[in-house]
Amino acid sequence: MQFPTSAAPGGNAPVDKSSLIKDSSDRTFMADVVEASREVPVLVDFWAPWCGPCKTLGPIIEKAVLAAKGAVKLVKIDTDQNPAIAGQLRIQSIPAVYAFFQGRPVDGFTGALPESQVKQFIDRLVQIAGGVPGAADIAAVLEEAGQLLESGDAQTAAALYNEVLGEEPENAIAYAGLIRCLLAADQADTAQEMLDQAPAALAKAPEIVALRTQMELARQAADMGPLGDLERAVAADPDNHQARYDLALALYAGGQQEAAVDHLLDIVKRDREWNEQAARKQLVKFFEALGFKHPLAIAGRRKLSSILFS
Repeated sequence: MQFPTSAAPGGNAPVDKSSLIKDSSDRTFMADVVEASREVPVLVDFWAPWCGPCKTLGPIIEKAVLAAKGAVKLVKIDTDQNPAIAGQLRIQSIPAVYAFFQGRPVDGFTGALPESQVKQFIDRLVQIAGGVPGAADIAAVLEEAGQLLESGDAQTAAALYNEVLGEEPENAIAYAGLIRCLLAADQADTAQEMLDQAPAALAKAPEIVALRTQMELARQAADMGPLGDLERAVAADPDNHQARYDLALALYAGGQQEAAVDHLLDIVKRDREWNEQAARKQLVKFFEALGFKHPLAIAGRRKLSSILFS
């Protein structure tokens, strides 16, 4: 099975900033804002060179507008040079941001908001305007891709993950999902190459860290020997910690994560210092590979804490 991975980070064309962000004035306000807002929502950022919070907010708004990829536009007005419009809108302090749609103001805020709130403001504005593919749609696509991959349709799942990466090149869930599709298609070398080439912005994302740990565990488990031999060795000598440790790795690689966790917990319970706390350290890797919010990881951490602090 082959499927494209060309939509990975770095494949998008840059957004034309000049088409989305411009300076305006009292004289051109009607054309730049009122008339333009009949096509897409227009944010108006009222600022002044002496205003410290304006300097903080400006780049945040610009970044959010560019990320919206044409769903909204931004017009900037220096109130020192253009006091008339600010006066008509009764702006008392700056920074002040007004949102126009269909020729009239529909929302606004004052003060330097954090980036997350600015994004929420713009998302809300886009929804008022009828919406474009955005965060909610991407979340739905990611959920569908995950379900497809789980059901065994890696080909279609990969296409959806590539679609998301086309919109958000640094979406860690999609990037990791595409690697999982490669693994499901027995393209381990290509998956490893894609993982190794993950850009800096994604390399430390939980999804990528978990995947890296999972692939490392799979390589370790490949050297553990037949599962039946390990099970018999543990049954013959429950204190054979090395055999139990190897069995845990083999079970994890075979998809029996809960049994693998239980065996490592058993080693910690019997001898927590064995092999320089190898069982505890391996448990942490298991939890990392599962994702720390996974129910098994949560339950396993509780059991581990109970053993260590009993």
